[in-house]
Amino acid sequence: MANVAYVRRPSQRLGEGLVTHIERTPVDIALAFEQWQNYCDALHRFGWEIVELPAADAHPDGVFIEDAMVVFGDLAVITRPGAPERRGEIVGLSEAVSPSGLDVKQLPAGHLDGGDVLKIGSTAYVGVGGRTDRAGISALEEMIAPRGWTVRSVSVTKVLHLKSAVTALHDGTVIGFPPLVDDPSQFDAFLEVPEEHGGHVVLLDESTALMSASAPQTASLLREGGTAIECVDISEFERLEGCVTCLSVRVRAD
Repeated sequence: MANVAYVRRPSQRLGEGLVTHIERTPVDIALAFEQWQNYCDALHRFGWEIVELPAADAHPDGVFIEDAMVVFGDLAVITRPGAPERRGEIVGLSEAVSPSGLDVKQLPAGHLDGGDVLKIGSTAYVGVGGRTDRAGISALEEMIAPRGWTVRSVSVTKVLHLKSAVTALHDGTVIGFPPLVDDPSQFDAFLEVPEEHGGHVVLLDESTALMSASAPQTASLLREGGTAIECVDISEFERLEGCVTCLSVRVRAD
């Protein structure tokens, strides 16, 4: 069984997407489509099977599929987005994902965006303070604790989602740009990076990470530390507080 990356094509209304912590700037829709395809191609080159979910053309932020679904082993949790404008993005998602063989369940209470969930080993760090509330975290914990997961809530006030501030390298080290991180001591190991978008990586294989082309200094730093880096330009999604993690939901074969 191959690694699978679920994606959703951008809407023509992408430029109307929500922004909360940055100033709105115009989005080049044609360039965004090209960048999205390049992102998918990068995943495919590293062995990921790309599965395109039904489009959500009426929802400008629908391309940020990570917020609508979080996968824990063979469990896919369909979330309850914190922004009212985004709640339509989950309609029909359970039916679309069910043929995968995953155990698909709906979060029963509270609000939770998948971008607030950072998985390291069997620990799920969940950001609270923005789109995700404590009721959503409690509901998630009830679903995944019986499957061996530990849930740790962490504060997020400076960015949209937890993974807008931090992600993790292969060895579990959390990386982030300090001005955007509420409290680095919330994590067991933390590495400062020199650029805003340097805190966002997708682990492509056992030694390679995908990151934004807008963080070249961080790419050099991580390469020096032994991580192979693949860069993609996602500038049009970064105008909407998006990052490399937001554009797919990844299910690993193991």
